[in-house]
Amino acid sequence: MSLEGKVAMVTGSGRGIGRAIALKLASQGADIVVNFFRRREAAEKTAKDIEAMGVKTELIRANIGDPAKIDEMFDTVASKFGHLDILINNAASGVGRSVLDVDVRAWEWTMNANARASLLCAQRASKLMEGRSGKIVGISSLGSYFVLPSYAIVGISKAALEALTRYLAIELAPKGICVNAVAASAVETEALKFYIKEGLIQDTRQATPAGRMVTPEDVAKVVAFLCSEEAFMIRGQTIIIDGGTSIALPSITPKAEG
Repeated sequence: MSLEGKVAMVTGSGRGIGRAIALKLASQGADIVVNFFRRREAAEKTAKDIEAMGVKTELIRANIGDPAKIDEMFDTVASKFGHLDILINNAASGVGRSVLDVDVRAWEWTMNANARASLLCAQRASKLMEGRSGKIVGISSLGSYFVLPSYAIVGISKAALEALTRYLAIELAPKGICVNAVAASAVETEALKFYIKEGLIQDTRQATPAGRMVTPEDVAKVVAFLCSEEAFMIRGQTIIIDGGTSIALPSITPKAEG
């Protein structure tokens, strides 16, 4: 699957899943816009690794929770490339609390970063994709459907992302733009250590039916497929990547005491 000549933006692509997706798309020939907010050194390494593949890269620092910064980011893409073919809404944030402990600040912070930003990015991206068979892929999680401890606001924001995916898929289809999402179980990244430490999930290395945990590269492969013309007839879907974990989800969630 060649993406040669395509321009792809991956939000939050300095590390973790975003980095893996950016590298995968670059390996197939796409020029990459690397977005980051806090960790410049990691983002610069991602950009350097992409350039080593012989494609172009543009490094943009932007807080996607800020609409003005989103506009600036897309203005830069329009100026540098003139168009966009692929948007991966990967960047995310959130507050780990039970649903009864979620306050207004936590709600707005999480929903703005995970749901509103995906909407605003898709709106701007669609204008740069018209007539170019564009692809938009959102990164969700199993917490959008399954109730996990202290994951309420993040799970709700991901559910909103998946609903947004369906609406965008229908409204953007006449413009030649395909929209989908992927939802992964616990992925072996640096962020996973926090969730295990806080007891939000148990270590799933031994519980995944496929025999190992999901890796960022597993997610990247599915995302790359959705960005290809081979996935043309897949629209508005959320593809689960979990090695069968969701079938036996109770076995990986913390047991109630007593």
